[in-house]
Amino acid sequence: MAMGLAICFLMLIEFVIALAKTPTTLNTTCVGDIGVLLQFGVYQESCPEAEPIIISWVQSAISEEPRMAASLLRLHFHDCFVNGCDASVLLDDTENFVGEKTAPPNLNSLRGFEVIDAIKADLESVCPETVSCADILAIVARDSVLLSGGPGWEVQMGRRDSLTASKAAATNNIPAPNSSVATLVANFQNVGLTQNDMVALSGAHTMGKARCSTFSSRFQSPSNSGGPDVNMDFVQSLQQLCSETADSTTTVAHLDLVTPATFDNQYYVNLLSGEGLLPSDQVLVVQDDRTREIVESYAEDPLLFFEDFKNSMLKMGALGPLTGDSGEIRVNCRAVN
Repeated sequence: MAMGLAICFLMLIEFVIALAKTPTTLNTTCVGDIGVLLQFGVYQESCPEAEPIIISWVQSAISEEPRMAASLLRLHFHDCFVNGCDASVLLDDTENFVGEKTAPPNLNSLRGFEVIDAIKADLESVCPETVSCADILAIVARDSVLLSGGPGWEVQMGRRDSLTASKAAATNNIPAPNSSVATLVANFQNVGLTQNDMVALSGAHTMGKARCSTFSSRFQSPSNSGGPDVNMDFVQSLQQLCSETADSTTTVAHLDLVTPATFDNQYYVNLLSGEGLLPSDQVLVVQDDRTREIVESYAEDPLLFFEDFKNSMLKMGALGPLTGDSGEIRVNCRAVN
């Protein structure tokens, strides 16, 4: 990859971070009471090329396919919700091991593994056995948001990679697309995140696509997720899209029809007009007064959304990491050493 281009992107990250830092709430060693062993600038001496290499690959992947930004961001989410941010989601199944890739929330759904492979191979050639796959996922998530027009933040690092994975935990812990507000709040609270974190992090759905099978209940029983303000024109357009093919597992729709490849607050504007794609999106404005208030505040103030999203990403990224002598630094993100 072109190192000069990568350095330019790294300078952009550093500039945005300098503007966005909030020292009163974040310090060099912890976010709240979790992840106290994660630190900023872990690779400044051991692998200073790490972040330029990573953002260069992310930029290339997004240039080839804008949807990849959402896919890479989603990998970090699905990793952190299963026993913390330890890159367990990247492990392939073997004859003697069942990983998380075949869990229902992930099967034929998660994408971007090849991008992570390319990044890891590049890093191994420059800094062998130094940068963990879990840290790569956290940095890639930040870069995907930043390169799509969203906020930048300084990523805390020092995670190590797991030696195992849990298909059962992936099945049970990752929020489902048909979840109610109560279920969503419980899913997030189970990993130490608040209701506000849940609504802020749901804003990741301002990018990417979803399969018909994940939102079919929007048109099968529109009142379940639309309430009295259901947008029937939108629901009928979804029904028409999904009825044009017999394969609901491959046909996809934009999560945000207005700015599908841009990280902005349009997701929340869409919810208020009844145009949330997933049932778990639309319920935020029809099932709970508090979540609706948060949605309204983000729809009105994109900078507030950016600030809350950044801080919630830091909290999520600090969930249950393996640090110190725990775990390992994988040479291949798909397999334990």
